[in-house]
Amino acid sequence: MATVMAMTTFAGAAAAVGLQRAGRRFAALPLALRRRAAVIVRAQADEPSAPPPNKPKASTSIWDALAFSGPAPERINGRLAMVGFVTALAVEAGRGDGLLSQLGSGTGQAWFAYTVAVLSVASLVPLLQGETAEGRAGAIMNANAELWNGRFAMLGLVALAATEIITGAPFINV
Repeated sequence: MATVMAMTTFAGAAAAVGLQRAGRRFAALPLALRRRAAVIVRAQADEPSAPPPNKPKASTSIWDALAFSGPAPERINGRLAMVGFVTALAVEAGRGDGLLSQLGSGTGQAWFAYTVAVLSVASLVPLLQGETAEGRAGAIMNANAELWNGRFAMLGLVALAATEIITGAPFINV
């Protein structure tokens, strides 16, 4: 009984004092006590984790893609806004026409219709084939960055129009 008591006292002291000091004290114990105080450690491998559940495949229905909460509307509007913002600034810089005067003239409306058709079809085809924008994303060019750039471009177009309405002149005064 005294040996068991000494072993438990030694084990408690070893935990409190630290491994280095415990090693010296353990070595100072008689051989009979050291054999009884040996700790058996068993390693057990973790169970292999279950495979991740398969993600449901993206719907290939045009109505699901174009739904209000679907993947297409904000992405298409953002892409069109990015092209429109850069184009509006380029025309302002080149000709001096503001955004509102560009919208009022009939020359750009055909180009606008073609651009809308081409970008909409180009954005819908991969979605209807079951691909997602997140699946093709890289480290720098990712789906979130595209959405945020599109949102800022939409705000930029509104800011261009508001600036022209308030000041009566294009944003870029040539």
